[in-house]
Amino acid sequence: MDNRWSLEGMTALVTGGASGIGHAIVEELASFGARIHVFDISETLLNQSLSEWEKKGFQVSGSICDVSSRPERETLMQTVSAIFDGKLSILVNNVAVVHTKPTTEYDANDFSFQISTNLESAYHLSQLSHPLLKASGFGSIVMISSVGGVVSMCCGSIYSLAKGALNQLAKNLACEWARDGIRINSVAPNFVNKTTMAKPFFKDTVKQNSTWSGWRAKRGLTVNGFSYQPNA
Repeated sequence: MDNRWSLEGMTALVTGGASGIGHAIVEELASFGARIHVFDISETLLNQSLSEWEKKGFQVSGSICDVSSRPERETLMQTVSAIFDGKLSILVNNVAVVHTKPTTEYDANDFSFQISTNLESAYHLSQLSHPLLKASGFGSIVMISSVGGVVSMCCGSIYSLAKGALNQLAKNLACEWARDGIRINSVAPNFVNKTTMAKPFFKDTVKQNSTWSGWRAKRGLTVNGFSYQPNA
């Protein structure tokens, strides 16, 4: 492995990392030598993933957390601080949910649940992780946004507004926390058809076409690239 990509000695917290994009992020960071703590709401998926990573020799620990719960987020960060001796190199705000309905059919519970999971959790975990990231001397936050937060879509307005807000949050924090040596970036992947969250979307051709027609990826860059490169 090229040493410039090495994450040896670095620590990372990946939210919602037992499946989908989060699982892939954990695998990449671990393969470059990072020590990782991952949480998920599904104990079954988490245990399966932890067993898989142990067999691969990855340094990954895990815990159960409902990210929509403020007390559980606070308990999670206490656990992370204890595991990593008060220092955190990388926070990946990945966890998300999406319920695609026409805007006129959403109710207050839909709004509250999606905002608390997709936006409030990232905001709060970024706040809680700040002292740990600052203590590391070279902290980095990666917001996993979405194409839905960049271009117009024909459904999922709550999801899209939350992801758009993540992009703006990344800009603000990058400016505010630069003095503390903390970098913040946002990446906006398209739907990944192997994830549980995206499967309903791929069954609807109209929704697919409305998204693909307005989005063309211009380049590819890994999460490791954002978490490690000093000029990112």
